[in-house]
Amino acid sequence: MKISKIAIGGDHAGFELKNNLVKFLQNKGIEVEDFGPFTEESCDYADVAHPLSETVQSKKVDLGILICGSGNGIAITANKHQGIRAAICWVEELAALARQHNDANILVLPARFISEAEAIKCVEKFITEDFEGGRHLRRIEKIPVN
Repeated sequence: MKISKIAIGGDHAGFELKNNLVKFLQNKGIEVEDFGPFTEESCDYADVAHPLSETVQSKKVDLGILICGSGNGIAITANKHQGIRAAICWVEELAALARQHNDANILVLPARFISEAEAIKCVEKFITEDFEGGRHLRRIEKIPVN
């Protein structure tokens, strides 16, 4: 899948990493829709996770990236949306498997537990790997509750 547009956002803990990843993605020629935050001032991750998840769900972007301190709160929030498969990754192998086996459409990064270099590796894997389908498709089709 050719990635042309990505949504990105987080909370105050992910502010610096988000800004650096925006530059990384733009340097790769990928359009980035930035959902904030736009300052380091304390903010609530749900205020970014919900609109970003809706944008990914509606396919206005190819994929999403969310960043908070641990990755947990923002992932839990994103995964409340039907059709969203947000995966917390802190090494590139997890990011690759999230796409290959889980068809994850949002990469979640734990800003307080990952270096910028490793985050870039995760993003690189996330945007270049494809869903393998097959037995994995059967499994992700069982995720929705209704």
